[in-house]
Amino acid sequence: MTEPHRAAHEHCQSLQDALARLREDGLDRLAAWGEHLAALLPAGGRLLAAGNGGSAAQAQHLTAELVGRYRDERPAYSAIALNAETSSLTAIGNDYGYEEVFARQVAAHGRPGDVLVLMSTSGRSPNLLAAADTARGAGLPVWAMTGPRPNPLAARADEALCIDAPATATVQEAHLVALHLLCEAFDAAVAGRDPAAADEAAPVRRGRPVAVRPAPAPARRTA
Repeated sequence: MTEPHRAAHEHCQSLQDALARLREDGLDRLAAWGEHLAALLPAGGRLLAAGNGGSAAQAQHLTAELVGRYRDERPAYSAIALNAETSSLTAIGNDYGYEEVFARQVAAHGRPGDVLVLMSTSGRSPNLLAAADTARGAGLPVWAMTGPRPNPLAARADEALCIDAPATATVQEAHLVALHLLCEAFDAAVAGRDPAAADEAAPVRRGRPVAVRPAPAPARRTA
């Protein structure tokens, strides 16, 4: 077996082991997170998400699944990837320092009861730790997806899903599976909720989700 072949086998085995541990230890947590969001988002609540590097892409992936759709047709829900707000990100970094790029956005956009999801393979990024502190001070639950325990972000979060894997790439790959499982749990919980109960709760927050309608065809121009 060549060295590249061996490395590929070891990578796949590491991922397989990490997913086995996720399946054993993480499914109940992800189901509970999905059910929590199914009560929050249709009532006008919001999910904020953030990460650095590859975890920034994961945060955007999660919010895109909620604003768009994961699989089945459903209303759009409010979710913002803070790392995608490039003008805010660079302005805050320039004026206040990179450690504050997410915390200041949490202070701006978060409301008590909204959820902040922070994704980090190390669990040690100062800007995510600052965001967690700001969120908890403002009354937002903090959920973390990290690499192995112990790490500072898992300790500061209200709840954490920690992937026990030695390589950054394996942690990120397992995070992708986890966020898809979260979206599946959310969709299943939303589909199973009583629409009347959701209608009663919606005005309490920011209003009902806006139904997405096809854009009208442009008017034909006449000569």
